[in-house]
Amino acid sequence: MTHDTALAAPNTDPFSDPRQRRDASDLGMWLFLTTETLFFGVLFAGYVIMRARFPHAFAAAGRHTDFALGTANTALLLTSSLCMALAVATAEVNRRRATLIWLGATAALGIAFLAIKGFEYHAEYVEHLVPALDFRFDARDFRGAEIFFWLYFVMTGVHALHLTAGVAVVVLMAARLARSGFGKQTPLSIELAGLYWHFVDIVWIFVYPCLYLIARS
Repeated sequence: MTHDTALAAPNTDPFSDPRQRRDASDLGMWLFLTTETLFFGVLFAGYVIMRARFPHAFAAAGRHTDFALGTANTALLLTSSLCMALAVATAEVNRRRATLIWLGATAALGIAFLAIKGFEYHAEYVEHLVPALDFRFDARDFRGAEIFFWLYFVMTGVHALHLTAGVAVVVLMAARLARSGFGKQTPLSIELAGLYWHFVDIVWIFVYPCLYLIARS
């Protein structure tokens, strides 16, 4: 390479070595997850405050959530986290086929969760439990129950949006891995996606008892 060619093609990589790139990527993801934690923290704080104010109404409203479906979805997400962890582990040793299998299983379980959640939403719509859409409840607990279901749909809806984004990312990574191998879809990017996926699952671990367990008592 001539001197002029070297000047025409400067090194634009801001990282001096792979370790530095990994540290920067990890830091960026953890900062992003921290902001997401603050966002969900506001919703959980609102739930705690409103439950303290309307304990009887929240208990009555909570008994209208579908415990069986909520529990099934919890099992699906916990299993999906295991699959995602296995995808990360196999990617680290460049096992392409195994990584594809575990990424596919992760996405499939996420889609199953969303399908069940959609079925739940439809059932609650039929039972007139959607605020602002002909909401009906016992007059004694109407106000508190309506607040409960506002929180229910906001918390589960925002979680579902995050999970949908996670599924889209996992499917995209699997497609790139199938087409180009680990050349473009690096193990590091799969690991970062795994951190996001586990975060979404952890959020549900807090949503589930609030809306399906504690709320019933």
